[in-house]
This record gives sequence, C-alpha cells and structure tokens, in this order.
Amino acid sequence: MMKTYKRILLVQALFIGLFFFCITPVSAREIIKITMDGAVDIAMGKSYRIKQLQMGIERNRFRLKARQASLKSRVYMNLSAPEYKAVSDYKWNSTLKKDEIIRENTKLWEMDLAIRQPVVLLGRPTNGYLSLNNKLYKYIQQDGYRDVNFYNRYYVEFEQPFFLPNELKNDIEDAELDLEMREHEYVRDRVWLIERVADDYYDMFEYSYYNTIYLNQIENLNKISDIAGELALRDTTRAMDKIQIQVELANVRETLLKNQSALRRQEAETKQRLRLSAEDSVYVEPIFAFKPINVDAEHAIEHAFSLRPTLRMLNINKRKNEIDLSDAKGWDAFHVNLEMTYGLEKQDERHQAMWSEYDNSYSASLNAYVPIWDWGRRKARIEAERIGVLQSDLRIEENQNEIRSEIIISVQNLLEYQIRTRNMMENKKMVQEITDTSIEQYRNGMVTVQDLLQIITRQTETEINYLEAYQGYRRSLLDLMMNTYYDYENDISLIEKFRQEG
Repeated sequence: MMKTYKRILLVQALFIGLFFFCITPVSAREIIKITMDGAVDIAMGKSYRIKQLQMGIERNRFRLKARQASLKSRVYMNLSAPEYKAVSDYKWNSTLKKDEIIRENTKLWEMDLAIRQPVVLLGRPTNGYLSLNNKLYKYIQQDGYRDVNFYNRYYVEFEQPFFLPNELKNDIEDAELDLEMREHEYVRDRVWLIERVADDYYDMFEYSYYNTIYLNQIENLNKISDIAGELALRDTTRAMDKIQIQVELANVRETLLKNQSALRRQEAETKQRLRLSAEDSVYVEPIFAFKPINVDAEHAIEHAFSLRPTLRMLNINKRKNEIDLSDAKGWDAFHVNLEMTYGLEKQDERHQAMWSEYDNSYSASLNAYVPIWDWGRRKARIEAERIGVLQSDLRIEENQNEIRSEIIISVQNLLEYQIRTRNMMENKKMVQEITDTSIEQYRNGMVTVQDLLQIITRQTETEINYLEAYQGYRRSLLDLMMNTYYDYENDISLIEKFRQEG
C-alpha cells in the first residue's frame, strides 16, 4: 500500500513538473553563451541609440534629397479664382488737384503658371534662375457699367544676383555635411557601445576565470588533504597537517563564494546592458586568445587621423562655420540683381481674340543695393563668424595632439602587456609542474605542509597574474582600436567593417 501511494505521488509530481515546463516561456529558459562579438551583436540589435542614429541618417538623406531637388525644374501655379474687391479708398485726382474717395468694384480671375529652373554652369549652380511663364487673367470693373478685359502673356524670365553668396550651392553643401555628420555619429556611437559592452564582457570573463582558479586551488587542497589523512594514519604527529589544510580550504571556499556572488551581479548588469530577459541565463567561457601584434605608433596615428569620426566631425563643423562666414559677408553687402523678361502678350475685351496677333513684350531691370552706414554691424557679424572658424582650427589641432598622445600610450601599453602575457603563459606552465612535483614530494615526506601550501598559493597568484596580464592585453588592444578605429586583430578599419556588416 505504501509503495502504491509513493508511486502515485511520483506520477503526480511528474505531471506537475511537465505542466510547469510547458507553460514556461522559451525565453525564460534560454541559456546564452556570451562572446565578445556576440555580445556586441546583441547590443547593436537592441540599442535605442543605434536605432535613433539610423533614423537620423535616413532623415538627413531625405533632407539632402529635397535640397538636391532644388537644382531641378519646378513647376507651380498660382490661382486667384476669383478675387473680389468692393471697397472705397482715397485716390489722388490730378485733374481736380486733390484726393477723392473712389469706390472700387472689381472681380479678378488670374492664373500664373511657371516652370522654374536654376541656372547651372559646369555642374555648379550660379544662384540665378531661368523660368518659362504664362500669365492669364480676366479683369472686370463695374462702375455703373461692366468693363471686361482679358490678358494673356507668355514670357521667359532670367534672374541673376551678383556679388552675393551662392545660397543654393551653400544650402546643398550644408545638407551634405549634415548627412555626413550623422553617419560619423553613427559610427562613433557604435564604437562607444562596443567599449561599454566590452567592459561588461571582460568583467564577466575575469570573474569566470577566478572561479576556475579557486576551483583548481580547492582541488589541489582536497588532494593534499587526502594525502595528509593517509599520512596521519601512519604517523599521528602529522595530524596537524590536515587541520591546516582544512583551514586553508575554508578560506578558499569563502573567497570562491564571494567571487560567485560578484559574478552573479555582473551577469545581471550584463543582461540589463544587452536588454535580455531577467529570466535568461548568461555565461562566459574564459578562453584565452593571445595573438601578438606589432603596431607602429606613427602608422596608428595616421589611421586615427583618417578614420576617427570625431576628427572628421570637427572638420565638418569648420566647413559649416566657413559657410556661415560666407553668408555673413553677404549680409547688408553691396549687390546687384539683374532681371530680364522677353515674350508675347495680348490684351482684348474678347476672350477669343487673346490667342492670335500677339504683341512683343520685354522688360529689363538692374537694381543695386549700396550700403552707406550701419555702425559697424556687418563688420562685427563677419568678425564673429571668422572667430568661429579660428576656434574650429584650434579644436582640430587640440584633438590631433590628444589623439597622438593617446595612441602613443596605447601602443606602449599593448607592447608591455603582450610581453607580460607571454611571460606569464610560460610561468603558468612551470608552476603547475612545480605544484604536481611538490605534492608527490609531500607524499614522500620530502616537503612540509607549510611549504606545500605556499607553493599552491604561489600557483594561484601566478594564475591571477596571468589573468591580469591577459586582461591588460585585451583592454589595451580594445583601447588602441577605440583610438584608431582600426581592428588590428582582423586587419580592417571599423568603417569598412561596419559597411560590410550593413
């Protein structure tokens, strides 16, 4: 009866377990192995900032497209259909030599159709416009009687300003610079995201490898604890050895627990950074990938000057300031506007008569604006914009000096950590051999337990030093990539790398 009852409980527990397993979302049970590249890919795909920058690039592309369209023909029509006026106003009567109030009662139907094209010579807009126009209207005046007039005119119009900044060209270039600025911001923020993700990844890598170090230390201590127990059975004076080993074991286990707690906190931060579900489980497999890289500092500086978005963005700001300076020189400056028209026109009281026997029509005007005195306003504006250009030059020079210093330090750090990592790899191999030999010597009574514990401690310190050297190597390599925007491990610029990924 008892066996049957236990069997029923077992079956019920099995069904309950299956039920909860089925209703638990797949994402809640997902175990994700984190690698450096994988973490970056996850972060890129989920980053709000990256998505905003992508939308910003698309937005500026449409803005540029809109401004570039201004170089093409534009067709538009103005309609007044109709315009009524039934108002009184005073007018000068030259016959009576006085003003008199006149009542107007008019109706106007008007259409202006134009095809307007910027004038472009050798691929460069001249800031002038050429247009084909048609003006057609019907004008009715009523003052006791009804007077109807029809008017039709076809004409070509040319407008050209002189001695003024080329606003059309500057607007298009400004839109191109805005688009390029957004593209460089996108690359810059992607690299910044790599740096933030790398910090989390290398912290997890470090805690994970510390677990390996402490577990290895515990394994060695357990091994010699068993040996000490065997020796104590044969020699009671060796009983204290096991107690010392147990104390050391307790300390190492406590250190392991602290490290595991730190690792769990880092895993939570990493999941938050990658915007993963809180129920997901992430882990890092601490695999050491050491590849010595020879880097020439001057060559790295050249990479930074040509690839680093921040420097290019400063140059873009300088060019935009130069455009502002050019525009400032046109404020209240002497300039001339030329306008010429030539075409055919017809006026008649009958609508049918407007379409034949046209008269020639033309006009020409040359208007000049001559500034005389403005209390130094224009000069002050120009000087303010000129100072803005000089400030841009100083920022570029300052940034170049900072880049040069950062890269020299990064290259030195990388070379030093490479040497340290290579040396510690050799030391790690040797210290393991020393530990294995010392354990056998302890078994044979050739080494005291105190000496053996010190040797195991030295092995742990060596492995920690190896980890620190390797972490320094990886972080200095990342720092060099951040400063130069060049991936030395894969021998490719980040600009080209992102282009391939896109």
